[in-house]
Amino acid sequence: MIPILKEEVHAFCLNYVDSRLERIHSEIQKLNEGLRSETKSTAGDKHETGRAMLQLEREKLGKQLLEVENMKVVMSRIFPNQKREKIALGSLVKTDTATYFISISAGKFKLKDIEVFCISTSSPIGKALLGKRDSDVIMFNGIEQLILEVE
Repeated sequence: MIPILKEEVHAFCLNYVDSRLERIHSEIQKLNEGLRSETKSTAGDKHETGRAMLQLEREKLGKQLLEVENMKVVMSRIFPNQKREKIALGSLVKTDTATYFISISAGKFKLKDIEVFCISTSSPIGKALLGKRDSDVIMFNGIEQLILEVE
C-alpha cells in the first residue's frame, strides 16, 4: 500500500469530524437565536408549541454533538505512522475485496482509483477484522475476505 495513503485517510476522517462539529455548532447557534425570538413572542399555545419543538431540536443536536465529540476522542488516539501486526484502531487493512481504515464511521475516502472505507471498531466489519493479521480470512455477509496487508 502507499504509505502516504494512511495519512491522507486519517486527515479525511479528521476533516469529517471537524465539518460535522462546525455544522452542529452552527445549527445550535441558529436554534438559540430562534429560542430568543420565541421568548419575545406572547402568542399563547402557539408560542409554547414553538418553544417545545425548538427544545426537542436542541436535545437532538446535543446528542449529535456528543457523538461527534466522541469521534474526535477516537481520532486523537490514532497515530497514522504507527504500524501493527494485528488489526486495531488506526490500522489500514487491505483485503482481496476492499480496503478499510479502522477509525470512525466516516464513509468512503477516494484517491484516484483507490477507495478506502472508514469504519469504526464497533461496526460489524470492524468487529470481524479486529485482532486479525496478514493472511487471515474473515467471513462477512457470507463472503470470505482474505487479509492481504495490515498497515
